[in-house]
Amino acid sequence: MNPFWIFDFGLGNLIVTRPAQLVIPQGDSGNPPQSKATRPQDARLFPNADNQKAAPRTKIGNRKFPTLLAIALTLLLVSTTEAQQTNKIPRVGYLTVSGATPSLGLMKSLRELGYIEGQNFILEFRSANGKPERRAELAAELVRLKVDVLIAPGTGTALALKQATKTIPIVFLDVTDPVAAGLVDSLAHPGGNVTGFSSVESLLAGKRLELLKETVGKLSRAAVLWDPGNPSAKLEWQDTQATARQISLQLLSLEITSVDKYPIAWRDASKAGVGAVSVLSNPIAFPQQKQLASLAAQYRLPAIYVQENFPINGGLMSYGPSQSERFKRNAVFIDKILKGTKPADLPVEQPTKFDFVVNLNAAKQIGLTIPPNLLVRANRVIR
Repeated sequence: MNPFWIFDFGLGNLIVTRPAQLVIPQGDSGNPPQSKATRPQDARLFPNADNQKAAPRTKIGNRKFPTLLAIALTLLLVSTTEAQQTNKIPRVGYLTVSGATPSLGLMKSLRELGYIEGQNFILEFRSANGKPERRAELAAELVRLKVDVLIAPGTGTALALKQATKTIPIVFLDVTDPVAAGLVDSLAHPGGNVTGFSSVESLLAGKRLELLKETVGKLSRAAVLWDPGNPSAKLEWQDTQATARQISLQLLSLEITSVDKYPIAWRDASKAGVGAVSVLSNPIAFPQQKQLASLAAQYRLPAIYVQENFPINGGLMSYGPSQSERFKRNAVFIDKILKGTKPADLPVEQPTKFDFVVNLNAAKQIGLTIPPNLLVRANRVIR
């Protein structure tokens, strides 16, 4: 509760108190009692209580008043400012390349923690609409808005935000190796203003290739769609190559640097006679999930993706970190930072749950039978 001030304009006395602290005992006549127990307190509030006539006003007392009034107004201004800061609605900045709005899973996880967009937090959303070169410009725009925390889906976006600010907290998601990317000093001690949830995609790319090999009998050659300009995809490509050598699988590298490259890549993969396709992490791929599923069906090529959203939207299969775990952990990061915890004190987390999702409808479209031993290992089968 804010303090208030009582002035004795005659003598220039100023009393600062809070309502709970201001107690003026009353006698039967309505005047302060004169007992010894209450006299010391009354003396502060009523300095002339023992005199029938008030002490004459002096020039010194009158000179005190402007100074005391200035002090009182200053205290009132500080108190009002503090109250406004207490009631401030936090602003969360979200930058993406893909054009897709923040996942419903993330927004749901935030609601479970009590954050409702438009009521107790404001979302500042910016999208590069498939143009990675705009990340720096949009990152600077969010920093100028002085948001309370920034959300960065993907390594490239996280790097753009880190270059734009050294003070505003940044929470990343879908970053394959934040240490190698230079986002944090270490997983246990991030340092600086960046932390988040690592997707460890570079460790999963080889596993996806193995699943393709199990799915497609006598698979000898596979195409890999990836963006060499994406730091995460570079690490995934290296892991994919290492696994391919181990399982005697030839790879066809097809580089995707823009959305319009996908139809060309699927056509080239078909012409090259590959037996399957692995689609690596790429921010511009997420809004194109239905298009990629359609291309796979058109060229009758089995394909595996990095997240369960792809088979949900018509793709054949995916293997990657649990989306529900990913969103819940990122929501916790945001919550802790908004409550005052520094990113440097929040260790980077890694997934503990992984989902293998198979879409039997997509398999039927391309005339593929999924081996039973593979189906029993799936966390989810879409029929």
